[in-house]
Amino acid sequence: MAETAPTKTSKSGKKPSDSGAAVASRVKNQSLGKARDAKQDEFYTQLSDIERELKHYKKYFKNKVVYCNCDDPRVSNFFHYFSYNFDRLGLKKLVTTCYKSQHRDLFSQHDSEQAIHLAYCGGNAGTGVPDPEEIGIQYLKGDGDFRSEESLALLKEADIVVTNPPFSLFREYIAQLIQYDKKFLVVGNQNAISYKEIFNHIIENRMWLGNRSGDMAFQVPDHYEERETRFWVDENGQKWRSLGNACWFTNLDIAKRHEELILYKEYNPRDYPAYVNYDAIEVGKTSDIPANYPGAMGVPVTFLDKYNPDQFEILGSSRTLGQPMSQVAERGSYAQGGPRFYLANGDGTYQRLYDRIVIKNRMLKAS
Repeated sequence: MAETAPTKTSKSGKKPSDSGAAVASRVKNQSLGKARDAKQDEFYTQLSDIERELKHYKKYFKNKVVYCNCDDPRVSNFFHYFSYNFDRLGLKKLVTTCYKSQHRDLFSQHDSEQAIHLAYCGGNAGTGVPDPEEIGIQYLKGDGDFRSEESLALLKEADIVVTNPPFSLFREYIAQLIQYDKKFLVVGNQNAISYKEIFNHIIENRMWLGNRSGDMAFQVPDHYEERETRFWVDENGQKWRSLGNACWFTNLDIAKRHEELILYKEYNPRDYPAYVNYDAIEVGKTSDIPANYPGAMGVPVTFLDKYNPDQFEILGSSRTLGQPMSQVAERGSYAQGGPRFYLANGDGTYQRLYDRIVIKNRMLKAS
């Protein structure tokens, strides 16, 4: 074997080829790899869940380019759905890309570590789901990261993005869609609502929850470790996990978003105590929102599943609005932690609550 000269390094320790772009690319690769490996972010959405949600958006897809940028067409149910319904939806084009395989034991059975790209323009009417191999799978030069130059070029050509992105990169993923002014419908975790960036998008009506939230089951790769809860293996040996707080996020308007929430409770100070560190009342359940209270109310995060922007205004959340308890009560009289609202227990101590969203009823005028 011929010897090669050692690579020179600069005083900074970087190789001469380590341009800013190259370093940034490696950082992206590492973060996406961590998202998929350490975070175990590969949750494969069931076709039935896709069908149940997508039926509410049919009018948006006519003559549009749909981009699924976290989907291997050989195994993706998003590709299955859109290719099978290509003509019924009136699509112009379907594009899918996926991050390169990092594990030989992934249930998708990748035989290559190259990222792939597929573009489908129809022509398979009445014959079922087209075979990706027959359409012509193309290999990307890069790794298929949704932030790569190749993926961004495809994103710019797309009208609507529909996929299940890595949950641990959700903030960055949504930020990219907002930046490029794309319509989208993506699977996520309701915990993402607590992210400052995501919540700000919701307040500004740049995104909202889709039609369905709650329990969803996902196929996961074989290398995922078993868990005591919300995990099972089916009769075919396929591993599954379920999430009780899965949901769809979108900026496509749907009828549910404008359904009036029927309110039947009446306000009284005993059932609706005021917080000690913010001027609002506590409403423990969305169904308990009083019909006659015009002021600020703290409601659970799950309220967003019923949120009608014509009926309610979102003012903020307990993470940003609550006054620090150190300015309100003596240390030791309350449970410490991140920003939250507190209620008085009546004995000099205070109860720390879960995250709350602060709303007002637009139909009522504050006195």
